[in-house]
Amino acid sequence: MDKFILIKRGFRKRCPHCGKSPIFKTYIKTFKKCKKCGILLSEYKSDDGPAYITIFVVGHILIPMILLVEKHFSPPLLFQMLSWPFLTIILCLWFLPRIKGAFIGVQIFLGDKSRKT
Repeated sequence: MDKFILIKRGFRKRCPHCGKSPIFKTYIKTFKKCKKCGILLSEYKSDDGPAYITIFVVGHILIPMILLVEKHFSPPLLFQMLSWPFLTIILCLWFLPRIKGAFIGVQIFLGDKSRKT
């Protein structure tokens, strides 16, 4: 199976293997297995990987924005102290489950443990 399809399905928070069933039962807690194809999602551990990648991605989005806004608009300090942390939190919360899904998709591609029970 093409790795980009697995990553895209995982990023959409769907089972990377079949793309039909959601992979998270709560915010970032995966189901033990896919309800449609039966792949054991609990076999794929992501640990801290998605968090590191999320920080990396959000940092690369926000730092240029902060520098450009400061250079062109020079907003008041209070605005910056309130808006940038808020935007950081929102972006991190949005990206984390998607990156975790993509991370699981990469793991499925690299070492197919798709045992059905």
